Amino acid sequence: MKKKIRDYILASIAVKEKILSDETLIEAVHTAVSMIIDCYKRGNKLLAAGNGGSAADAQHLAAELVARFLFDRPALPALSLTSNTSILTAVGNDYGFEDLFARQIEANAVKGDIFFGISTSGNSLNILKAAAACKEKGVVMIGLTGSKPCKMDELCGHMIKVPSDFTPHIQEAHLMIIHLLCALTEEQLFRR
Repeated sequence: MKKKIRDYILASIAVKEKILSDETLIEAVHTAVSMIIDCYKRGNKLLAAGNGGSAADAQHLAAELVARFLFDRPALPALSLTSNTSILTAVGNDYGFEDLFARQIEANAVKGDIFFGISTSGNSLNILKAAAACKEKGVVMIGLTGSKPCKMDELCGHMIKVPSDFTPHIQEAHLMIIHLLCALTEEQLFRR
């Protein structure tokens, strides 16, 4: 069992080492931070969504931006589209699970906002439909996925692709990237 524990940890570290050595991926994270900072400077907001563990990541991202990450500062406008069970069940019942996020983008997003779509596969239908809704509303989409080619590649304005096809390691790296985005956004907007 101890060998399995060590092997799992080493495999997770290997994914982060691949990220660290991938200049294109580092640039993708840098660009995403710049996009989020510009969004906030314009007075816009960030909306985030995903399914399962990615839903939790979307909520985590919104919470860090609204509350605080590393230091006290004014709240940043961010919404998780995965949190309101009444909206989720109403849209799911009346329209279908695939429309959960597109309907909320239609209702809450304005031109210049950012939608942060998280999908380990990059093929979640409700995230893909949200991407189409973003295009109609003039909302920029940042996608966070794994390494495999996916449908989000064609629909997102900007992609961050973790170099793994193993869902748990993708999710672990997603959380690290979310923390980086929060830390750098906070630092750049509210230099201490």
